[in-house]
Amino acid sequence: MLQLFDTATSTFTYILYDRPGGSAAIVDPVDTAAERDLAELQRLSLTLTHVLETHVHADHVTSAALLRKLTGAAVIVPANAGVAGADREVTDGDDIRFGEAPPLRVFATPGHTDASASYFWSGRVFTGDALFIEGCGRTDFQGGDAGALYDSVMQKLFSLPDETLVFPAHDYNGRHASTIGYERRHNARLAGRSREEFVALMGALKLPMPKLIDVAVPANLRLGAPARAQG
Repeated sequence: MLQLFDTATSTFTYILYDRPGGSAAIVDPVDTAAERDLAELQRLSLTLTHVLETHVHADHVTSAALLRKLTGAAVIVPANAGVAGADREVTDGDDIRFGEAPPLRVFATPGHTDASASYFWSGRVFTGDALFIEGCGRTDFQGGDAGALYDSVMQKLFSLPDETLVFPAHDYNGRHASTIGYERRHNARLAGRSREEFVALMGALKLPMPKLIDVAVPANLRLGAPARAQG
């Protein structure tokens, strides 16, 4: 597995592969880092077969459509996300297989947005914005629901073994990974809080909107493809 970081948006992209020279899947790619990602695939002689989105991002534009065009990879998105043109929509409990690697298991983890997925693979879980290192994604736009996010984390993600490695979509403090056990005990927003306390906390955050939201969300509903010219 490769973990790659986009400094402009503090976004992690992950390249998962069965073996050097084998098949690969990429999780949450960023359009401005497409050349970097393609270079890494080439460096390890990997064939990209799947592009996985955890949700419709508001802080960056995905390179999913571009990567599919260049590699032929299938694009996978959470069901009911409203994304046009995906090759497959996945729901809770689905498996995704690539090459000789163990399958990825899909966990539906809505709450940050109304349609979000986490992907469990080989003792790791890629949580998107549902669970950060000592935090979680906001819940105040794109159909977000703090109660739903609490349920997703507590019932789905925190049911995984303590030693499961947590790889989020973002980190703003120079960290790279955590574990389910650590987050269950120490997550500043979730640990030790009731559902009602968490909902109240999230409702009081009053965060500014992401700078790229008006560009990123419409683009990501098209897998990052440019809008068709009108006229």
